[in-house]
Amino acid sequence: MPTNTALAPDEHNRNHAGAVNKLNTSNDIPFEVADLLIAYLEQIGVEYIFGVPGGAIEPLYNALARSERRGGTRPMLARHESGAAFMADGYARETGKLGVCCATSGPGATNLITGVACAYDNSIPLLVITGQPALPAFGKRALQESSCTGIDTLGMLSHCTHYNSLVSHPEQLEQKLITALMRATRTPRGPVHLSFPVDVFRSPSKTAAYDLRTLLQPPAMLDENATESLARLVKESNNVVIVIGGWCGEAAGVILQFAELIGATFVTTPDGKGFINPDHPLYRGVFGFAGHVSADAALRVEAVDLIIAIGTSMGEWTSSGWSESLLNKKLVHIDESEDHLARSPIARLHVRGRILSVFGRLAELMREDMGNPARAHTKPSFQEVNRHLVLAEGEKCASDALPIKPQRLMRELGQLFPESTRFLADAGNSMAWAVHYLHLWDRRRSERRIGGREPAPGRRKSEGGWLRVTVDFAPMGWAIGGAVGTAAGNRDVPVVCITGDGSMLMNGQELSAALAEELTVIFVVLNDAALGMVKHGQQLARAERIAFKLPATDFAAMARAMGAHACTIRTPEDFAALDMDAICKRKGPTLLDVHIDSEEVPPMSLRMRTLGTVV
Repeated sequence: MPTNTALAPDEHNRNHAGAVNKLNTSNDIPFEVADLLIAYLEQIGVEYIFGVPGGAIEPLYNALARSERRGGTRPMLARHESGAAFMADGYARETGKLGVCCATSGPGATNLITGVACAYDNSIPLLVITGQPALPAFGKRALQESSCTGIDTLGMLSHCTHYNSLVSHPEQLEQKLITALMRATRTPRGPVHLSFPVDVFRSPSKTAAYDLRTLLQPPAMLDENATESLARLVKESNNVVIVIGGWCGEAAGVILQFAELIGATFVTTPDGKGFINPDHPLYRGVFGFAGHVSADAALRVEAVDLIIAIGTSMGEWTSSGWSESLLNKKLVHIDESEDHLARSPIARLHVRGRILSVFGRLAELMREDMGNPARAHTKPSFQEVNRHLVLAEGEKCASDALPIKPQRLMRELGQLFPESTRFLADAGNSMAWAVHYLHLWDRRRSERRIGGREPAPGRRKSEGGWLRVTVDFAPMGWAIGGAVGTAAGNRDVPVVCITGDGSMLMNGQELSAALAEELTVIFVVLNDAALGMVKHGQQLARAERIAFKLPATDFAAMARAMGAHACTIRTPEDFAALDMDAICKRKGPTLLDVHIDSEEVPPMSLRMRTLGTVV
């Protein structure tokens, strides 16, 4: 889910910004292009650059060392470059700031691509920095050359970035950086890439001449005519259903209050679930991948005369395989992204604009109806359990059977951790179980009042919600690095990564980064000795059963070998024995190696249908 907040610095950065140039003008330390780049990133509040150093990017790390000594932007060492990109993704989702990752030339840059592509497909704003050999060495087969005359990483990254350029002269930096930052933070948002030859990085430079903070403030875009048309449709409608998508982060509180105001039931997409409280009496569940039959049923009610879909990509997993339950003539689609709106041509109305601005104006237009008894609705009570939300095989959430049912695991996680917890669910079965069964109160439900006002200055502008998933590119291991970046962005809350044994074997080395940074990340490994979604997909499709088995692995022992705390969970009683207070306060990671029932099939029928296989 993308970010749409200002990149304004916190109080420290406001006090510190003026000191950057003063320190950089010291005759004792040469001011280089790399220093100028870091000065601008520090100016817009970037705290970390996630990456792995190397020869071609050494000047950037020299500048980071100087910055760190004065309390500015500093490096965070990943164990693999794809992990660095995932960390930058997690950091951006948590803080609302730009995520920044870097790598050296050649294989360092190519290792970034999966993480960058994931951010591109999920509209997460990243600045990707790569190194190159010196300009005179281009075309001479320099070690790890990745220019247009070598392994062309600029060409590779052109397909998953919104701006992609070689900074071939020191005088190009400011204009290209400003262009890149604007592209990263404006709709459709996503990664941008700047590549620097090592001699350009080392070139002497002037100090920062511009203040970029005002330039990067989010615009309050609004289609006034369409918003007025929407207000009329709402007033004329008797039965409204709202679909809350993954782009609703900054406006989630206002949207929920609007739903309460007009008495509209609502559902979420898989990436929108983290914005709401699943016990809300107007909530009917997740519509899309791993969703609930109650959500689909809410949209199919014959009496429904208006469906308002907000901030959703209308992709396979967010539209339930382009279902007619959503894509029909009752639909109004509100979104900031033209790409998203283009996927709902059947809609009776498209409302373009920043979602927070749209609902601020919508509240003004409907204020005259707020006192109308015919339109008044009693504010729903949270004292009752939401009996409208229908879980598949919900009785298994309380099962004492062994091995532990994944449904029971999700219930335990929701009960064990405090309401401030951030959950990241990895691609595959982990996401399916979490989207369908994980429950946690969303403390942000009433954070913002109707009318669309911004939160008070200085307040954290996290838009990720309590549950974060990736719904489009969906690489295995995203949540592992993403959890590290999330924890780096907010050290005051526990971060839980729900991942599978396959993902952990691919990307588990980033646990070491959490250890080195003393980050409170709890890695929950669903250990079923298999690539679970592959296994169950083959079974459901009646395909050949092949290439899914994994050897029995002691992930707790692996974590302890890295120096982390770890526990093995085989029974529900093992959960009760955990010292959760100590785990959530520990300055460092904890791994829970949970042995689950490998025969439980996750709610993945949508994926099977869109693949055209038997379910």
